[in-house]
Amino acid sequence: MTRIEELILQRKAIDLEIEAEYKRERDAAARGEADAQFNLGLIYYKGQGVPQNYAEAFGAFKLASEQGKTQAQFYLGLMYEQGQGTQQDYAEAAHWLELSAKEGNPDALNRLGAMLENGLGVKQDFQAAMRCYKLSAEKKNPSAQFSIGSMYEQHHGVEQDDMEAISWYKLAASQGHVEAHYRIGYLYLMGHSVKQDFIEAKHWLELHAQKGHINSQIRLGEIYDKGLGVAQSYSEAIKWFKLAATHGNAEAQAKMGFIYGNAHGVPLDFHESLRWYLMAAEQDYPAALSNLGFMFDHGQGVPVDSQKALMYYSKAAKKGDVNARKNRDIIEARIAKQQSNH
Repeated sequence: MTRIEELILQRKAIDLEIEAEYKRERDAAARGEADAQFNLGLIYYKGQGVPQNYAEAFGAFKLASEQGKTQAQFYLGLMYEQGQGTQQDYAEAAHWLELSAKEGNPDALNRLGAMLENGLGVKQDFQAAMRCYKLSAEKKNPSAQFSIGSMYEQHHGVEQDDMEAISWYKLAASQGHVEAHYRIGYLYLMGHSVKQDFIEAKHWLELHAQKGHINSQIRLGEIYDKGLGVAQSYSEAIKWFKLAATHGNAEAQAKMGFIYGNAHGVPLDFHESLRWYLMAAEQDYPAALSNLGFMFDHGQGVPVDSQKALMYYSKAAKKGDVNARKNRDIIEARIAKQQSNH
């Protein structure tokens, strides 16, 4: 027997075992056993051995929740919050999450904290949100640790304190929380109320930029583009911007447009610049809209077209772009003057 034949036989045996376990849980759930109802809910929720089915998962979790199964109450609340297998209902979500949270479930405490912080299904209450987050964080929940850091960064019910935010983000990051890594790098890069440190910023951003975290890739690209704590390298900047841009990020697409339109490490290429700007403009990214306006206004890679320039400037101005607003007003005045002369 070949090794492949052995593996095929093992897989068949595993498949039979999975099917048998599913039937045992299904039968026990039908008898009203709360643990089996919860397990069956997880099987359907995650698609373990069966096709993923949120409606079936919701039904199983609800039965287990009504019997006081804490973990099921968390998942039921989560499904109400996300609208999975049922109509989205924040009030119901908060109800079930609160029941689970009262039993000390760290995931439920964290989600209930998020609902309190954002006023979803409950009255917004930063202090209550912080209490929930801290109870969850005490149980080493990285998402709660991140949320506490975010509250300090965003001044939600506490004094704005980037150093305190970083302390909490580092706790979350030590458990592999990707967004926490990014926020640490971002805060060191920007240096708002923490000492700017480009080396630290690069260290934290690189960790997950290499694993595909788009915002980390963009910020790392900026570090190389501007030579912040490193030797300026347009080729490195382009590498990171392009990785994010090819995944559809509008900010990165606009940066690629700028690079080709200003010959940063590449030959000047207005057509390539236009291509990237148009991609970002499809997502209404203000800088791309404004720069497209400039290209049509000045005939960069396209024929001069005041109407198209005005259209793009106007769209960017509506998004709050100050330069676009000024350029829109200039074109409108120019067009009005031309019309009056006729």
